[in-house]
Amino acid sequence: MSPVFKLGAAAQGLGMTSQRARDRLVDSLRSGRAANGRAVEPIRDPRVLEAIRLLPRHLFIDEALASRAYEDTALPIGLGQTISQPWVVARMTEALIEHGMPTRVLELGTGSGYQAAVLASLVEEVYTVERIDELLRTARRRFRKLGIENLRSRYDDGRLGWPEHAPFDAIIVTAAAESVDPQLFAQLAPDGVLVAPVGPPEQQWLLRFRQVEGRWQPEALGAVSFVPLLGGVR
Repeated sequence: MSPVFKLGAAAQGLGMTSQRARDRLVDSLRSGRAANGRAVEPIRDPRVLEAIRLLPRHLFIDEALASRAYEDTALPIGLGQTISQPWVVARMTEALIEHGMPTRVLELGTGSGYQAAVLASLVEEVYTVERIDELLRTARRRFRKLGIENLRSRYDDGRLGWPEHAPFDAIIVTAAAESVDPQLFAQLAPDGVLVAPVGPPEQQWLLRFRQVEGRWQPEALGAVSFVPLLGGVR
């Protein structure tokens, strides 16, 4: 799929939210320049970079923070949650599609909706689950505003996945747990891939799981910092 969004004048942005600002962000992702000045893994997949370039991240945060939308940094979205820094979103997306473009992707932790929107510009079907009702309602309004039609969302405990629509070709988890629940692997296709932050606070690693000789084997992709994966709904 090609990244196509319905962008009115507000979505196009001006000044610090303009297309030029998005282009600068993509340049930094491509070069591996992190927000704090340290080197990170460059984002190489042109499909991911194009999705980041076209998607107006400033629509996924509060207007008061719009001028910071295209900095490579995480930003608060309220209710104790954050929108991940663009490099993390790009790296997780790249890891998910590196060995083949999945058709059906499950995201656990909708949050602002930004990661889901990036995925929806690349794959045929996205399913996303969020446990905080207010966040999900806001994300749904953003999806409608951008004309995203290949995305389904659910208000539920994300740790449960979405078994009614399994198996998925890929699963992406946007909050950290100390381990991956086995029932998520049960919702993956045999040749599927799961990308998730795993570990306690201050010791989290981004892991990619794929099957090797019938077992789900992790591959470490780098240190990260995510909000915790919590159960229940609110």
